This record gives sequence, structure tokens and C-alpha cells, in this order.
Amino acid sequence: MADFDLAGRVAMVTGASRGIGRGIALELARAGASVAVTARRVGDLAGTVREIEAAGSRALAVVLEVRDRASIRAAADAVGAALGPVDVLVNNAGVQRLRHALDVTEEDWDFVLDTNLRGLFFCCQEIGRRMVERGRGKIVNVSSAAGMIPSAERAAYASSKAAVLMLTRVLAVEWAARGVTVNAVAPTFVETELAAQTLDRPGAREATLARIPLRRLATVEDVAAAVRYLASPAADYLTGTTIGVDGGLVMR
Repeated sequence: MADFDLAGRVAMVTGASRGIGRGIALELARAGASVAVTARRVGDLAGTVREIEAAGSRALAVVLEVRDRASIRAAADAVGAALGPVDVLVNNAGVQRLRHALDVTEEDWDFVLDTNLRGLFFCCQEIGRRMVERGRGKIVNVSSAAGMIPSAERAAYASSKAAVLMLTRVLAVEWAARGVTVNAVAPTFVETELAAQTLDRPGAREATLARIPLRRLATVEDVAAAVRYLASPAADYLTGTTIGVDGGLVMR
């Protein structure tokens, strides 16, 4: 029987103050994990911490700026000291700036790529190094269907998410023999504040739904369920894999 239980495990979720990250953190807590949640401002995590504790799990709020390597190292140390070594890392922190390619500034590009790709890599490196030393661990990276299908106004965002997919595979190859699996999820539009930047435009929601075979947007719970699977013993034989939580969008 498949084992989706995470009792006794320590999980760390970046960008967990709201939306997908918050939902993932709560799902891992329901699976039995102690969960460290991070954000740029620790005060933004209060609601997530309350939900995790209400689910009966231990929670830890940690400040983390993924663009700052010293902050990444300090966060990893704080989690290790308070909860123990990280068994599951979920790299969810991400940003986007909707711009036509001709209007993307150097600051736009750097902000998006430094958060979504550079920051994700150094979180993988910092926690991954500790996992490799222990001989076990699971990393789940949150990419996007935008990393597979081109979409206007997302030159920086789509580039970062496409790179995350390849980075996931590279790390999976390097660390497989050391007991560490690295996988990804790639959602389509999810009902969050971030997606609303696009979906609230006139006609955008209808046009998006018309492209998705299942004719609905993803929910936070859909994404969280896929992450729980990849984080669990049920997925022990998966590495370098991307689960498309996209209602069939990418196959069109």
C-alpha cells in the first residue's frame, strides 16, 4: 500500500505566507510533518503557523530572503536547531512581473531570475548539502506550466521556470546516488492573488479555461496534493520528474 505519511519528518517550505506555499505547508502538516515556513517578513507567517498548529503539527516561522545566501544559511541553521535536519525542502518562493519583452528592464529581469532561479538553486545547494551528508532527503521545486508553454508578458518569469525544470533534473542526476531525490511540480494558473494579476483582466479567465481540457483552474489543494506525494515514501522511486498540475493544458 502506498505510504503518504510524513510523521517524524521535518519539512521546510519557502514563500509560505500565502497562496500555494501556505497550502503546501498545511498539507505537509496534515501528513504529520513538522513544518518550517519562511518568508521575507516573519510576521507574515503568523496565519500559516496557526493553521499548522491547529492541524496538530509543530510549526516554525523563519525569516528568509532567498536572494541572500547568508539568509539562506541562517534559515537552514535555525530550522536545524529548532526542529532537526530538514527531510523535505519545498522551493515555492517566486515572483513575476508582467511586462512585454520590449519593456522588461534590467531590474525586472534580475528581480525575477534572482528570486525564482538563483534563490531556488542556492536553497537547494544549502539544504541539499546537508541531505547528501546524511544520505537522504527530498526536494520539490515549484515550477510552472509557463516554463513549458510560451506566454506573452512573461519573458523573465517563463525563462526562470523553464530553467527550474532543467535544474531539477541536473540535481536529480547528481544526488541520486547520495539518497536525495529532486522533483518538481508545474501548475497552470492557480486561484491565488498572483494569478489574479492576469485572470482579472477582461476575458482572460474565459480564454484560459478554454485552453484547459478539464475546464477549470487549479486549486491550491491540487498543487499541495502533488507536493505531498513527491515528499512522501510513496514517491521514493521518482527523481528528476515533473508533475504537471495543469488540467491537461501542456498536452494541447
